[in-house]
Amino acid sequence: MPDKLTIRLATRDDLPALHPVIERAYRGDAARGGWTHEADLITEGSRTELATLEAILADPAQRLLVALGENGPIGCVQVTDKGDRLAYLGLLCVDPLLQAGGLGKRLVAAAEDCAREAFGTVRMEMTVIDTRTELIAYYVRRGYANSGEKRDFVIPLDPPLFMDVLVKDL
Repeated sequence: MPDKLTIRLATRDDLPALHPVIERAYRGDAARGGWTHEADLITEGSRTELATLEAILADPAQRLLVALGENGPIGCVQVTDKGDRLAYLGLLCVDPLLQAGGLGKRLVAAAEDCAREAFGTVRMEMTVIDTRTELIAYYVRRGYANSGEKRDFVIPLDPPLFMDVLVKDL
């Protein structure tokens, strides 16, 4: 992990440098440098669009936290207020070359703190592709539990993918 690290709310100015980090973390050959990628499951298309990131920033029910190293963005996490003191944790990513150094754990903790402070959240949920057992185990080690609920993956694929819903009381 970089010596100098800041985690804060993202700004519009962060997005052009953050967007490629997200893409590298989830898709394509560069993603295979880390262990949390979707590159072997989803081979086409981008993970997100710059316009989607801008919409997150514009939405009062969402927060995008960015992790900044000495040379710019190296990761992020999104928090969405779902109402009834429930928040959703998503878009967690760390640059593939920096994974397994503790930054993901710090981003999850920052997201949980943000959810409590911004939305009064008492319960956080997230979804993980159900075949990603090592990633599910990572979140279980951070206090999340598999709720038993399954959701369809956001992109229709053949064969289809499904998401496990993980939850944690904050």
